[in-house]
Amino acid sequence: MKRIIKTILLILIPVSLAGQLAPVTNQYVLNPITINPAYAGNRGVLNVAAFYRKQWAGVQGAPETMTFSADAPVLDNKVGLGLTIISDRIGVTKETYFISNYSYILKVGEGTLAFGLGAGIITTNTAWSDLVVLDPGDELYLIDSRRFVVPSFSFGTFYSNKNYFLGFSIPKFIGYKFNYDKNKYSLTVDPGQYNFLLNTGYAFGISPKVAFIPSTLLSFTPGQKLVYDLNANFNFNNRFWAGASYRNARSVGALIQLQVNKQLKVAYTYDFDTGNLGGYSNGSHEIMLRYEFRYKVNVMDPLVF
Repeated sequence: MKRIIKTILLILIPVSLAGQLAPVTNQYVLNPITINPAYAGNRGVLNVAAFYRKQWAGVQGAPETMTFSADAPVLDNKVGLGLTIISDRIGVTKETYFISNYSYILKVGEGTLAFGLGAGIITTNTAWSDLVVLDPGDELYLIDSRRFVVPSFSFGTFYSNKNYFLGFSIPKFIGYKFNYDKNKYSLTVDPGQYNFLLNTGYAFGISPKVAFIPSTLLSFTPGQKLVYDLNANFNFNNRFWAGASYRNARSVGALIQLQVNKQLKVAYTYDFDTGNLGGYSNGSHEIMLRYEFRYKVNVMDPLVF
């Protein structure tokens, strides 16, 4: 029975990649530029980061993601530029993202308001021959697909001040779905399929060295159930962060971050699926290394969540 379940997962996961939905994982907590291009340059410094995420550990063919990102402000902090490279393996399908991000940053009162655009390409291919199927004679699963390239575009806005931030974004404007008859991907632009994301949070000072930081992420697609994250974190002297998160009827998680020095930060997140997959996996793990080439400016950012 377990082999059958794993085989079904391996078949269905690549098919589920179609559409214009943006998968919401803990990646956005540590790397918000993946869901909002307006975040580029908002840290006020040149910074690079590397991420590794193993989702649903213990489940064969479960998602595995490696990410490299870099962004920095230019032109007197009026413009932000960013680059994100993601290698994502799900079952027998591998996708690689090459995304550039541009933001225009305005000073608004005591905070900043940024408008961002993202553009790039996604390469994808599927090794059907790696599947274990019930009918070995089915040639559909014995012939590997060639490599395809599809475009990717996104839009977002981001406001932040010392204690508060608010972001809104549409991570994917163009959807794509594999056409088996024509052996190629077809592109779609359908606002009814857009994934709208709203991310906000506030820092409450408990003492001079401790802050309590609640935040939320709302994910809405017309005609589908609203997905939300509730996060509660504590910041200790800007050196150590610890907290927990809850995603409605899907998962619970924990996050810790350590500021090793003024330029290097390490982080680890763990989340456990509370749905049907919870009985088959050992949870999801993600680690991050971030290095800033200058000291971080004193602004609010969602990396504390």
